[in-house]
Formats: sequence, structure tokens, C-alpha cells
Amino acid sequence: MPTSTRDTPGRQPLTDWVEAYLEHLQARKLAENSLRAYRRDLESITAELAETTGTDGERLPVDSVTAQTLRSAFARHAASRSASSVTRAWSSWNGFFRFLVVEGAASGNPMPVVPKPRLAAATPKPLNGEETPERLLRLIAQGARKARNPWPERDLAILSTLLCTGLRSAELLDLTVSALAGRSGERRLHVRGKGGSNRSIPIDESLEGVLEDYLESRRLRFGRRLPGGEPLFVNHRGEPLRRGGLQYLVRQSLRAAGVSDRVQRGAMVHALRHTFATRLAEDGANATEIAKLLGHASINSSQAYIDVTAREQRLSVRANRTHRVLGELSRGSESE
Repeated sequence: MPTSTRDTPGRQPLTDWVEAYLEHLQARKLAENSLRAYRRDLESITAELAETTGTDGERLPVDSVTAQTLRSAFARHAASRSASSVTRAWSSWNGFFRFLVVEGAASGNPMPVVPKPRLAAATPKPLNGEETPERLLRLIAQGARKARNPWPERDLAILSTLLCTGLRSAELLDLTVSALAGRSGERRLHVRGKGGSNRSIPIDESLEGVLEDYLESRRLRFGRRLPGGEPLFVNHRGEPLRRGGLQYLVRQSLRAAGVSDRVQRGAMVHALRHTFATRLAEDGANATEIAKLLGHASINSSQAYIDVTAREQRLSVRANRTHRVLGELSRGSESE
């Protein structure tokens, strides 16, 4: 933390404390994407605070930030951003001020009186079509995705892992070779999840076989053994697969399998996670079980999959032609 004037931490520049907080988050082993998002949120609101107070952002002290200036800064910030972006920034600053209170740089957390948008409950967006996941995997295994340097074993392993474990993009990219642990037939994936939480996901022998085929193809492709600390998934040059590369792979695979029209708007890689969770709910898993497998901090997030599944089941029942006849009969009986 800033140390030049320990006796008056509140007079330290806000930007110094932002860096201290980001170091604190980094020590918690957050994913790179999460850290970048925190930095964007903290720096953008700091810039708005500087404009609101007429102070150089590099010199703005912590104790000059009040509930009133924060409300003004967030109002300016919200003018050109979506509700979800504003809510995320609010959460970032709420955590930041809790840190400042603990470090003695702020006497209290003003964020509870700073308004934030109300977000509609997120609706799961699985792949449309009962057989879509299976069609996708079969065609990718057959080499439907044409590339300059095709690697169907790798593509199939990535898509299968997403569909059979429900991992987030960042979690998948963070996996190492040693994350695949356990004896044959009892394998598990050790996952470092959101917020630094860890979980262990059991994998079926079928997925284990797909992963082993991929790892063998990788050894042959690059002619070397695979130390446990290496990334589990790599690009065609043997380098760690990045977020953009993963999104491109999934997009091209969906297109090659002829199912890109079955992805709901606003979903791509996440559609595979939603498909995994929705199928868990369809097979009778409860919210606690789904939360444990998906790494949800609250079972409320998992309950959405159960609610959607129940709603879809009710719609399917209503579509039964027998029910339409019963409706006509009941209306007829009322008119007599």
C-alpha cells in the first residue's frame, strides 16, 4: 500500500490506492480478464471524479471522494454505458472502498448510497435444438472445420470439455496439463474458478478418451513431452490459447457444423456452458448440485436453469394435441 505518509493515508492520491488494490487482487490469483475489468472500472470512475471535482486525477486524494461526488461520477459514467457495465463498475468500487476502509484510508464505504441500475434476471442461453451439441461434436470430429493447419483432435477436445464440464472461458484457458488428475476411469479436472475459488469436476471416461487423444496428437505434432505446468490447450504454434483464439475456434466450429443459427444472441462460448447447466437441470440435478459444478457463489444463479427447464417442460406439455382437445371439451361443457 502507499507508504509515503502512513499517518494520513486518506491524503494519498486515489490513483496510488487503485494500484495498491489491484496488487491485492492480483495476489488473490484472479484471472487476467478480471483484473483488466477491475482496472477499467476503477480508472474510468477516477477520471469522472477528476472531472467532477475539477482536480488532476493523479493528485485527487481519497478523502475528497464523497457520496455526492461518487453519485455525480457514476451518473456521468452511466450516460454512455449499458446497465450491466455500470453495475459491474459499481461492484468494483464497492470492493475497492471496503479495501480502503480496512487499510484506514477511508472512514466508511459510501457506495450503498450510490444508485445502481436494476438488472433483469439473466436468462440462460443454451444452444437451440435437442441434438445440436451432438451434431456439433460429430462433425468437428470428422474434420468439418477447415483450417490452414487442421487439428480436429484439439478442436473436439475443447468443445467437448466446454459442453461436458460447463467451464467458463477463463477457466478453460487457465487449465494446465496437470489439471487433468486421477487414475484412468476416475479422472477429474481441477479448476481455478472465479474469484480464486477452486473446484474439482469429475469427467466421464468418454471425455477422458477425447482428452487423451488430443494430448497424444499434441505430442506427435510438436515432438516433445508435456510437463504438467504447461497450458492444457494451445494454438497451432504450441502457444497458450488466448480468449480471442477460443472465441474464433468456437464460432468457426459452429459455422462448420451448420448450427451457428442455433446460438442465441449475446452468447457464444458461454452458450456451451449454459447447455451443460440446462441439461443438468433437465436430468434432475438440484440448484446446489448445479452451483457446485458450475462454481456459482450463490445457488440463485443455478436456480435460473431449473426455472427455465420447468417452464420449457410446461410449454411442451401444453403443446400436446390431447390438451387442446380437452380445452375444447371443457369450454364446450361450460356453454351447455
